[in-house]
Amino acid sequence: MQHKVLEIRNKDGLRARPASMFVQAASKFNSQILIERGNKKINAKSIMGVLSLGVQRGDAIHLIANGDDERAAIEAMSALVEGDFGGEPDRSFE
Repeated sequence: MQHKVLEIRNKDGLRARPASMFVQAASKFNSQILIERGNKKINAKSIMGVLSLGVQRGDAIHLIANGDDERAAIEAMSALVEGDFGGEPDRSFE
């Protein structure tokens, strides 16, 4: 099992486009990928699950992967979040 804590820094949090990109990226891996926030843990491959977390800018999520490609999954998902989902970083947060 691999895990990592990530801070969501883009202005939209994990809503709409970023949530969709997150789910699409997670779905490419065979490993089970979960997101934990507070006392709620959801399947990162479920758009409804990701949206139900209500993750906003500045929130921290705990990403957990378990399976044969867990390390690659954590690396790819981390890169997506840390790369601001392919958009321009929101500098107002810094």
